Amino acid sequence: MSILQTDNLTFSYPDAERPALRGVSLSLEEGSFSIIYGPSGCGKSTLLKLLKKEIAPYGKLAGERKYAGISYEEIDARTAASEIGYLSQDPDSQIVADVVWQELAFALENLGTKPGKIRARVAEMAAYFGIEGWFHKKTSELSGGQKQLLNLASVMTLEPKVLLLDEPTAQLDPIAAGDFYAMIVRLHRELGVTVLIAEHRLEEILSEADRVLILTDGELRYSGKADEIGTFFAKEEYKAMAAGLPAAVRLYTALQKYVGGESYKTPLSVTEGRAFIRANFGNEIRSLLEVRKASEEADGIKHAANTEQADAKAFDRAKQAVAVSVKDARFRYGKHSDDILRDTSLTVFEGEHYCLLGGNGSGKTTLLSVILGTNRVYAGSVNLFGKSVKSYRDGERNRGLVAMLPQNPKDVFVCDVVREDWVLACKTMGLKGDDCDRAIEAMAEKLGTKELLNRHPYDLSGGEQQKAALGKVLLLNPRLLLLDEPTKGLDAAYKKELKSILKALQAEGTTLLTVTHDTEWAAELADRVGLFFDGDVSLSGPVREVFSQNAFYTTPACRIARGCYDDVMTCEEIAELCAANRRGRADATGREGGAS
Repeated sequence: MSILQTDNLTFSYPDAERPALRGVSLSLEEGSFSIIYGPSGCGKSTLLKLLKKEIAPYGKLAGERKYAGISYEEIDARTAASEIGYLSQDPDSQIVADVVWQELAFALENLGTKPGKIRARVAEMAAYFGIEGWFHKKTSELSGGQKQLLNLASVMTLEPKVLLLDEPTAQLDPIAAGDFYAMIVRLHRELGVTVLIAEHRLEEILSEADRVLILTDGELRYSGKADEIGTFFAKEEYKAMAAGLPAAVRLYTALQKYVGGESYKTPLSVTEGRAFIRANFGNEIRSLLEVRKASEEADGIKHAANTEQADAKAFDRAKQAVAVSVKDARFRYGKHSDDILRDTSLTVFEGEHYCLLGGNGSGKTTLLSVILGTNRVYAGSVNLFGKSVKSYRDGERNRGLVAMLPQNPKDVFVCDVVREDWVLACKTMGLKGDDCDRAIEAMAEKLGTKELLNRHPYDLSGGEQQKAALGKVLLLNPRLLLLDEPTKGLDAAYKKELKSILKALQAEGTTLLTVTHDTEWAAELADRVGLFFDGDVSLSGPVREVFSQNAFYTTPACRIARGCYDDVMTCEEIAELCAANRRGRADATGREGGAS
């Protein structure tokens, strides 16, 4: 039985040049688990909001929406509110109460549920979701993962039949995201809830889906089984989108030519990816460095040099000047609160890109704030380029020394037009008139943001906001750029653009310190990585060395390769080894055939 259905659904926002959705027709069976995937701005969030009657956006709507066979126009308010649950990507946006138990009770109270039933339902949800330990805590004291779990529990107090989730793990670290999705899977399996998720991060969840919907430019391009999407993404026009898929799927699309194309099911998980490698390629050749050294082709020689020099590059940094030196730093937000930084020490060398990993609420953003100088440690030292951060005046820090791109790019904007914000940055640097205009035009050309300059920053997509905010920050010409979760909520295309921008900045001599949950991002960009835990950097070293040692804070490709290949970090590296093993097997078969 179909529980959610749209027929030729088309929607346009006011004054928009083109529709956000065009002719979308879908039918979700009761108890199904579906994922919506597509680039930023393709219409994923718009579709989900249109399926949640109370938050449907204002604009021109055509086509039909049905819930359990009933037109949305005919669904009563109580049914719509209680039977279709919705969760956004921002954990703070849905929390309305000050205390956890009050938040759990809020929706039930709004529907006029009797007090006795409220107490029973709240107790049941708290136990089911493991919330007892923080039942009486203030919601403001919760971590991002706890807040999102609380939002989910609050929705489930109404016993919805459908769950709509809009990138619910966008602000969570990999461990918290895994825990959250484990709960979604449990709800689906144990309670039969129909699940529809819009998500950029599919690594944790694609293998659980029985259906995938792919949107581009507001149109539904694919609707089918998850383990058949490899063939779809092998098409040339969709290869760019494949960059956001799980590592096992990307491996399949890269290696499809070796395994007979459509006849093979797409591997979706680490386990399936590992089995795919062993069944089709083997591991007679385990070392990527061995393959690259053996190659006599120019491209192979170049790659071999990259692999050999990676650790040497990190080692030589001990001889370089220090950009950031944090030593035995201690910091807390209140006189009687616990320390967030506990004898924290960190060294970042000039010209390098250092990525800092760690769980939500571990103190990574706080560390950035003391390096920036907006917060002051009460013990220990923080030095920038050989000088105490305390000795710099605010204006001196802001002009050409250090700047920060926060995890919410909206925090950067104070004006109604992007250009006006950029003008403020120019004024900070002492630029006026034609000099200011030239600096803005040059930055817009560099970032590809000319069309954004005269728009309101809040009207931009997430990726566009990120680039506009970065432009304002870079106009301050910082020697040290701090980035807090720069890839959060970005699709594969915007991440690729940002990656190119940051590589260019580093090549120009800018020092980069990034806080991130995105291990693949760190693997591709970082010279060194560190793991922040219990108020300090507990593990730090060259990126390949650290990721090859870690089991959880490492790349999905590294997990797939473990036990098959050595010191591999990316899908591209696995594909290179797979191809070498395939060639080795073919050569061996040829020799055996010749001998016979």
